[in-house]
Amino acid sequence: MTTPPYQPGYPSGVSDKSKIVAGLLGILLGTFGAGRFYTGHTKLGVLQLVVSLVTCGAGGLWGLIDGILILVNGGTDAQGRPLRD
Repeated sequence: MTTPPYQPGYPSGVSDKSKIVAGLLGILLGTFGAGRFYTGHTKLGVLQLVVSLVTCGAGGLWGLIDGILILVNGGTDAQGRPLRD
């Protein structure tokens, strides 16, 4: 049995991940890269975490800005599909 090329219940080409959830995770838990882990961008999530650890938390500003940009401009998941509203 093969899997369908789209997510059931969502328009074709749109991620099953929410941009609101990704943005809020970026704002609230951006120090840990949570927004990027949620969208499947694990390398960026690990990088955000490492930068925050190396800079003693100052790297959390990256997550805050990242979360705001996701809420304003939207974003993509790891497969390049736009996040749903």
